[in-house]
Amino acid sequence: MPEIFINYRTNDGEHAATTLDNALRARFGDENVYRASRSIAPGDKFDDHLLGNARSSSVLLALIGDRWLGHPRLGIDGDWVTKEILESYRCHRRVIPVLVGRRTERPARNELPDRLMWLADCQTLRYDHQNDESDLKRIGDSLADLVPALAAADRTAAAPPPEEPTAPAGRDTFRTRLDTNNGVVQIGRTHNVNQNGQGANYVAGDQKGNVSHTFGPASPSRATTDE
Repeated sequence: MPEIFINYRTNDGEHAATTLDNALRARFGDENVYRASRSIAPGDKFDDHLLGNARSSSVLLALIGDRWLGHPRLGIDGDWVTKEILESYRCHRRVIPVLVGRRTERPARNELPDRLMWLADCQTLRYDHQNDESDLKRIGDSLADLVPALAAADRTAAAPPPEEPTAPAGRDTFRTRLDTNNGVVQIGRTHNVNQNGQGANYVAGDQKGNVSHTFGPASPSRATTDE
């Protein structure tokens, strides 16, 4: 089921709804965003489809444009915009008013129908096409912070740094554990390090030899020889 339900009114917020739909799907995946005109397949019973997804989505974005508040159907029983918002609210889903355009103001309680007065108390987000990139990012960031499933699906989240690869064992590998190594290592072609016990010797020149490590007190009877 989708995590985000986009609620909008035709001829008021459908262009913003399409833009949000595209941006949020690109960020969180198609399966996490619901917009009726795209999500309802031909032949589906749209009433069951709409209300079922409104009640199951984690967040409903109620897009409020400059003609939203004065629409004559707002608040009546047969208005689908109202029904979707109320269904989400009754199911204790988060309802976020999204103010469309820079001049759209938050609705006041006395301007709203009685059954929608609580919308005036909800913190809002804003989408203005003139601030398209920053507003879409802010909306997406807010949703990712609020819904763990969206944070997990976020395609813009920074990937963890890759683990340091472990080099395979071989003659050209110099990867030793100083607490356990007791063996022979060759470094390059012309440099030899001879370490035995608590001391170490470094020899440079046109010669080949071994690097031997013996940690702890050196045995009096043991010595290393360079060819």
